[in-house]
Amino acid sequence: MDTAMRLNTPVLDIEFSLGDGKTIVSTTDLQGNITYANTYFVEASGYTESELIGKPQNILRHPDMPATAFKDLWQTIKAGLPWRGLVKNRRKSGEYYWVMANVTPVIENGQAIGYMSVRTDSQARSEERRVGKECRSRWSPYH
Repeated sequence: MDTAMRLNTPVLDIEFSLGDGKTIVSTTDLQGNITYANTYFVEASGYTESELIGKPQNILRHPDMPATAFKDLWQTIKAGLPWRGLVKNRRKSGEYYWVMANVTPVIENGQAIGYMSVRTDSQARSEERRVGKECRSRWSPYH
């Protein structure tokens, strides 16, 4: 597990929009190294599957995210509890995307063997985009 801030570059001020209704799923070992990445995780991250597997989950860490958020995440999941929070991730290209992350320990025979993370587009961001599109279409001089 790496709670230290990782310097991930490049960093661009361009948001990558996640697909509505799509879910990012990954698993890690107890140290936070990626052991599984679903197809949408690969797509959203901009990395290939082989670039993700075996790498620390914080390969996606955006420098705007406070270290205290990840400290809280690790303290919570190491205690055997689920964690939920809004996370800004960095794609390989440097673009960013927001997710609502749900992280939980994977338990076998009463012992944690790793962690599973299920991430979706945050509802607030989805609603913001929906309202923005509606306003643009309603008040655009070109419709």
